[in-house]
Amino acid sequence: MSLIQCRNLNRYFGTGDNRVHILKNINLDIAKGDFVAIIGQSGSGKSTLMNILGCLDAPTSGSYRIGGEETADMNADRLAALRRKRFGFIFQRYNLLGTLTARDNVALPAVYAGVPQQQRARRADMLLAKLGLQGKENNKPSELSGGQQQRVSIARALMNGGEIIFADEPTGALDSQSGENVLDIIRQLHRDGHTVIMVTHDPHIAAQANRIIEIRDGEIISDRSQNPVPKPAELTTLPEKHGWTFFKDQFAEACKMSLQAVAAHKMRSLLTMLGIIIGIAAVVSVVALGKGTQEKILKDISAMGTNTIGIYPGKGFGDRSRHRIKTLTVADSEAIAKQSYVAATTPLMQNTGTLTFRNTDLSATLYGAGEQYFDVRGIQVAQGRGFDADDVKQRAQVVVIDPNTRKKLFPDNVNPLGKTVLFKKRPLTVIGITAEQKSGFGGGDNLQMWSPYTTVMSRISGDKHINNITVKIKDEVNSQVAEKSLTELLTARHGTQDFFMNNSDSIKQTVESATGAMTLLVSSIALISLVVGGIGVMNIMLVSVTERTREIGVRMAIGARQGNIMQQFLIESVLLCLLGGFLGIALSFGVGALFNRFVAEDYSMAFSTGSIVGAVLCSSFIGVLFGFIPAKNAAKLNPIDALVHD
Repeated sequence: MSLIQCRNLNRYFGTGDNRVHILKNINLDIAKGDFVAIIGQSGSGKSTLMNILGCLDAPTSGSYRIGGEETADMNADRLAALRRKRFGFIFQRYNLLGTLTARDNVALPAVYAGVPQQQRARRADMLLAKLGLQGKENNKPSELSGGQQQRVSIARALMNGGEIIFADEPTGALDSQSGENVLDIIRQLHRDGHTVIMVTHDPHIAAQANRIIEIRDGEIISDRSQNPVPKPAELTTLPEKHGWTFFKDQFAEACKMSLQAVAAHKMRSLLTMLGIIIGIAAVVSVVALGKGTQEKILKDISAMGTNTIGIYPGKGFGDRSRHRIKTLTVADSEAIAKQSYVAATTPLMQNTGTLTFRNTDLSATLYGAGEQYFDVRGIQVAQGRGFDADDVKQRAQVVVIDPNTRKKLFPDNVNPLGKTVLFKKRPLTVIGITAEQKSGFGGGDNLQMWSPYTTVMSRISGDKHINNITVKIKDEVNSQVAEKSLTELLTARHGTQDFFMNNSDSIKQTVESATGAMTLLVSSIALISLVVGGIGVMNIMLVSVTERTREIGVRMAIGARQGNIMQQFLIESVLLCLLGGFLGIALSFGVGALFNRFVAEDYSMAFSTGSIVGAVLCSSFIGVLFGFIPAKNAAKLNPIDALVHD
């Protein structure tokens, strides 16, 4: 049985009125070990016939069998396996990949066969040495002469065995001496047992073959043998690998080739990534800014007193008559302090009047509070001390002042501790100075002082009611549940709900909700730039597919599956987006460093691991989403259409 059998092969190009009949009822048999030269004038159909025999193209009608197997029944991957296992191609224009070395070009068919790296590198070096290219293994095609490039092409054809060698005008681009060298190699391949099918228009070159087939206007007009077909010899072939290791190696090689492709076009890759870089940087920076703002506001709230509930007389802050309502008492504060869920409590009353020291008169506010007030409100005493339970019990005439009061009342660095001031003509001894409150919820420029509430009630105001009660809830207790219990307690004591509460936890939740919504809004806007960047990646990858169509054809000719092509371009797309994502994250850190150093004083951008991981995942998803169409388009290309693409 013949190795190759063609029966009534026809090939048409075009449609309708432009339909052209290129091959007409070709019947052909080629034996194993034969050396066939297909000769004819330009446009006669000889190259089309070789492309069909090499499974780079398919006939419009008729039967083509290789080893008794009908090629029309094979899908794209089976045809790729046939080219990979049994065929080797020697092209007129060499078709070497410019980004790869001579060794890597030769080894490429073995990559798609799943041969381990060291094994294929050794074989590639052996083939190059056999063809007189020892020492040129690491040279790229641009560093080799035309004859050397053609020898690299021949070595690639032999990499997986090359039972059948297809040579398309192998000397057409070479000078006479290099052409003779290549012909010598092809004759030697035939003697070694390879079946050789060569296309040429030169009768001198065709005369080297055992058999000459002449084509004119798509028909075989002569088929003559001039030398007997030698007995075919056994050829060394590389077995294909399968299993988990095979797929792992295929993925690793695809990643390596994708990196080489990205590195070979640095400027284009950078411009492709630009949209992703800006989008990721915008998202991460906005989230960091929102988180930093949130932390700043929550810190200010904590300065007011963490997990606290303020109780006030009246119906709410909008109640104009609430300042005239007197319902809260010290007894209410003492009753609340006995509750198991309460950590501390302090009554508070407020009194505004004239503060005098020597010849200086100022308007100030004096707060009457319990000994736990400073702890409940998170206020630090920077100098001296705060008042204690004994001071409250003895109605001590002591006062703690804020930094504003110290500046206005005691200039020229006078130490106020131990000094006596008059508030509403009542003497008070300064025992402490509070720390500066940077919180936006602080007292601002107002002059504030604190004395025991017993002192204020008995010696200054004479009032029996207090303005409010501040309650600190235990950390393990839910403040919402505590607020409900306090409401029930005071309602039972007063007989009606003549008070309202302000829960710091509610403020915290409101701030978190508001800043979260703002961050989400701005992040959503920033995501638009990511989508735009993704579309840019897709467009550039589509252009890349067009630019690299010949490369795709070469890969398919030497046995790449559709999945290999799709995987490579998809990995390239994801790689570009991932690199863009990491560069975007780095850019956002740079923006954050500048912001924290030169822009913000009271707060800083706070980067979260979640937003960074999300940015990386988002860029990967964009790479897959927008890289799929270009990758699919590349995988669906017809091998011969890709090879002849300019």
